[in-house]
Amino acid sequence: MSDEPRTLILLRHAKSDYPDGVADHERPLAPRGQREAGLAGDWLRSDPLIDPRVQAVLCSTATRTRETLARTGLNAEVRFVDRIYDATPGAVIDEINGAEDTFGFDVRTLLVIGHEPTMSQLALGLADTTRSDVDALEGISAKYPTSALAVLRVSGTWRSVQLGNAALVDFHVPR
Repeated sequence: MSDEPRTLILLRHAKSDYPDGVADHERPLAPRGQREAGLAGDWLRSDPLIDPRVQAVLCSTATRTRETLARTGLNAEVRFVDRIYDATPGAVIDEINGAEDTFGFDVRTLLVIGHEPTMSQLALGLADTTRSDVDALEGISAKYPTSALAVLRVSGTWRSVQLGNAALVDFHVPR
């Protein structure tokens, strides 16, 4: 596995619906969420900061995260991980640390699709504030809305990811 910098993208699921009698884990996307997940996918395929394109995805097993992934239209290796649903930032870091073993190839760009408040806590926790984009830090601190994407640069392998050792380079809210 190469020690070259990697790209980590943290995507909060798109806007979900709240149908009567449906458990939280099974909530689907709302019409707005369906549209915005597509916009997130368009952005992921076109943003010049994301090179190479998304190669692997760690996705919560919740219906709304699965539907978000489907609506992005990405073509990547995917693993659905129960542990990402209702996770702590530490649990998600553990999953990221295991990406090389999980996927079995040298993943250069990894997308994690999860939930709040974990996505914002994780993005801010991983970001080394001396190397991160100030506007992105402020945006995440203010609000991490549905469909929002944080883009971080990680030096070294996925196993080396830990709090404070990434550079937050972008924060995008597709609308």
